[in-house]
Amino acid sequence: MTILITGATGKVGRRVAARLRDLGRPVRAAGRSSTPPFDWTEDSTWGPVLDGVRSAFVVPYDGAPLTRPFLAAALDAGVKRIVLLSGRGVDVDGYLPPEWLHANPHIDGEAALRSAAVDWTVLRPGWFAQNFSEGFFRDAILAGELRLPAGDGAASFVDAGDIAAVAVAALTEEGHVGQTYELSGPRALTMGEAVAEIAAATGREVRYTDVSHADFVRELVDQGWPEADAEGYAISVSPVRRGIDAYLSDGVERALGRPARDFRDVMRDAAEAGAWG
Repeated sequence: MTILITGATGKVGRRVAARLRDLGRPVRAAGRSSTPPFDWTEDSTWGPVLDGVRSAFVVPYDGAPLTRPFLAAALDAGVKRIVLLSGRGVDVDGYLPPEWLHANPHIDGEAALRSAAVDWTVLRPGWFAQNFSEGFFRDAILAGELRLPAGDGAASFVDAGDIAAVAVAALTEEGHVGQTYELSGPRALTMGEAVAEIAAATGREVRYTDVSHADFVRELVDQGWPEADAEGYAISVSPVRRGIDAYLSDGVERALGRPARDFRDVMRDAAEAGAWG
């Protein structure tokens, strides 16, 4: 009854693995250095990691539309339950530019899973609260200034621990099959409000500076980013500026029977754990 986890070293995947192990469940944390090794881009590695697996938590590969063929391989291997980590905005008109839709792994991945002969659950989290403590905002927090083209738009940041808790519930309990859980925190914060919470939790001086899309891209290019990557980063922030990421979702409460954790509490825990030194 092994449970497979792809993306097992990521923010959510490693938390899912830890929670399952705490429950005494056999876990196969798949990655390039695991035994057996797993590489999304080498389908010859898929069969060995799927062997003997009953349930799987699938974190899609961003670089190519590989979720559909991987799900087919999982069904051929006898996997009976799959929990897919998707993303906010998949079904929101205008969330992404039309030219991005064909490259979004979540759209085709969700479609493939919903039509598969398997017990499925889809998770659609918003922006991770841990982006500030573990992810791509952390260096800016350490430097004392977060510069983004987010305007005064807000996002309902969700705790990666809550996402993992929902994933574990869907993998190990009944009552989650066929559910799509939209996951958010209990309130929306602007970037300025978010860094103010971090400043209060850490005693650091941290500020948020709104920059234009063009200036943001130019700054990243000056730092050595490829222009296409800088443009993509700016576009990914645009739903915050446009107010599309401010809405609250009830997925955490529906799945777990409790409220989602507040950003303030998540950041206080991160500060106590030494996330920013």
